[in-house]
Amino acid sequence: MAKGKRAMMYFCQSCGHESVKWMGQCPSCKEWNTFVEEEVAVESKGMSGKQAVRSKVQKVEPISFSQVSLSEEDKMKTEIEELDQVLGGGIVPGSLTLVGGDPGIGKSTLLLQVCRQLSNKGKNVLYISGEESLKQIKLRAMRIGEFTDNLQLLCETKLEIIKETLQEKKPQVAVIDSIQTMYSEEISSAPGSVSQVREATAVFLQLAKSYGISIFIVGHVTKEGTVAGPRVLEHMVDTVLYFEGDRDALYRILRSVKNRFGSTNEIGVFEMAKEGLREVKNPSAFLLEGRPKQASGSVVVCSMEGTRPILIEIQALVCDSSFNLPRRQANGMDYNRVNLLMAVIEKRMTLHISHSDAYVNVAGGMRVSEPAIDLGVVMAIISSFKNRPIDDKIVVFGEIGLSGEVRAVSMAEKRVLEAKKLGFKTCILPKSNAITLSDIKGIELIGVENVQDVSNLV
Repeated sequence: MAKGKRAMMYFCQSCGHESVKWMGQCPSCKEWNTFVEEEVAVESKGMSGKQAVRSKVQKVEPISFSQVSLSEEDKMKTEIEELDQVLGGGIVPGSLTLVGGDPGIGKSTLLLQVCRQLSNKGKNVLYISGEESLKQIKLRAMRIGEFTDNLQLLCETKLEIIKETLQEKKPQVAVIDSIQTMYSEEISSAPGSVSQVREATAVFLQLAKSYGISIFIVGHVTKEGTVAGPRVLEHMVDTVLYFEGDRDALYRILRSVKNRFGSTNEIGVFEMAKEGLREVKNPSAFLLEGRPKQASGSVVVCSMEGTRPILIEIQALVCDSSFNLPRRQANGMDYNRVNLLMAVIEKRMTLHISHSDAYVNVAGGMRVSEPAIDLGVVMAIISSFKNRPIDDKIVVFGEIGLSGEVRAVSMAEKRVLEAKKLGFKTCILPKSNAITLSDIKGIELIGVENVQDVSNLV
């Protein structure tokens, strides 16, 4: 880069698209009013193109496919089982992982616990913070437990110094807290801008792959709940983890939305305690705690989160409306999906609920998008409308189509076995799934073909 030669460019804060002029709508991601102006450096023309290539490019010999070794032993176990499951079995050497979440939800606490577990196993770990001082980090660490000298701390935000430190120390695991505080002197824009975030991520990606360092980077989130900065940030990293949950609640949900080394949409459940985040080994039992007995509008459904079945309580409240336009509200699931299911009930079951207020809630603060909970939502609405409670030993799952048919869902056997393990006596499920699971003993399976069959059960 030539000193003194600068140009002004416009970057989309959503996807990182570049433009020489400001535009109201981004042509790449179609978002409005996301372009910001930043100053960028211009390459020097003092060296010809061929000379520049010769001076920078180093020859790398390719290797055959059979020479690449791969084994599960390569993954580092964090000894935090919930995190290991979300990561796909452990930390892959040379991987770059992005951890996002609301402020104060526990991102730094979890990563400090990971540093403690790995350092106690003899791994060299470097924790780099751009937001806290060394004393602040130690105060938080003392609350978690004892640490060894295998963990080293560094408070720095200058990208060049951090790069030199990583190249010199070559730790096995490094934590960057957070990516929005890192800046490079070669880029004139402020820390946290599109150019700075993209440049810092590119540097950490290169270090991770070149030296085999497993790097975790913490990312701030926007008010919409997505990682702040260009969308290209999520494409550059190997794994994207999101922390979900209410800060006022005791539990936290760690969700994998991208994972090159394991299943996506895998979740880990943690409970916030005085000594940090504590694993919840049985999330189904944890989420069903305090469930009302013999209350109308309450039903337990089984949803798949990645490869894990989780039992969740669906609550519905249907009452007479005092408005010309009845109110509809959905918490924890898609609002439009609730309206669609209520239209199916109105049309296919001839229940007149169009003039009633309806409120549907996923208890426990979970957010569920799987269609397999449709049958549970319908049964909860009917139960509340008729004011008839559903037996608390019944679990349901199934997808509902617009014709009122109950369609088969995937991994039905895992769902039934999870319900059986937690003491449920009856499972209402699609008839096509019930036929294939007839050999399961200890739990009664009731297969339904359409919503008319469901009405007879409530």
